[in-house]
Amino acid sequence: MTPTAGDRRSRILGGGAGRNVGVALLSTVVVFGLLTLLVVNSAGWDEVKQKFFNAEEFRAWFPDVLSAFWLDVKIFCVAEVVILVFALGIAVLRSLPGPVFFPLRFMAIAYTDVFRGVPTILVVYILGFGVPGLQLTGVSTDPVVWGAVALVLVYSAYVAEVYRAGIESVHPSQEAAARSLGLSRGQALRFVILPQAVRRVVPPLLNDFIGLQKDTALVALIGPVEAFRQADIGANADFNYTPYFCAAVLFVAVTIPLARFTDWLIARDRRRQQAGRLA
Repeated sequence: MTPTAGDRRSRILGGGAGRNVGVALLSTVVVFGLLTLLVVNSAGWDEVKQKFFNAEEFRAWFPDVLSAFWLDVKIFCVAEVVILVFALGIAVLRSLPGPVFFPLRFMAIAYTDVFRGVPTILVVYILGFGVPGLQLTGVSTDPVVWGAVALVLVYSAYVAEVYRAGIESVHPSQEAAARSLGLSRGQALRFVILPQAVRRVVPPLLNDFIGLQKDTALVALIGPVEAFRQADIGANADFNYTPYFCAAVLFVAVTIPLARFTDWLIARDRRRQQAGRLA
């Protein structure tokens, strides 16, 4: 009896699975063990440990850094929602066909080119110090607001390009089929193209938001006391850099789950595509 492809796959993947896991664990332990020995046996390890990984300093400053970290979380949550909507609008404008929409396409292209070309830190400085300096009536001077606006402007340019890639990945026949059923161009975009495009770009969108979560620390440069600024206060107060490690732990605690969730989505999408090809 001829073995099926599923049987062959099971033997290939399952037969050596346990051995492969064991080899992976052993190699991981060996590599990290050697790195640990290299670090702890270095000449300056005792001083570095005292300055960066002091347990007493960690316990003393972690609550304050954690309290300030909630400002980073608030900025991230608000900016993420605004970016999702604003960037989608930019992507739609850039994908509009026909010469009549050229001015809108030109403005969308100019926006993405400018804000992807200027470093985020410069945008934060320009808006954080420049706009309040204008002293405009009715315009907020809160540095938290303008720091968040700067992040929205920069990341919307990147996310708009992700959206655009998703829109262009939808085959033109999808729109043609929608139009043949009586839908207008706008209805085809809204009900047929955008749902498929957004679903396809969820993993890269999450990657961008991982970067956004880290870059909220840039807001500290214009005054607000968030996690990085609080850590800086602690480091300057005690002449010890352990508070920076406190802030790093908090950012990593949020970033790693997001990264693993992104990996899971990518793997699920890959399995779905493979199942579709085999069907």
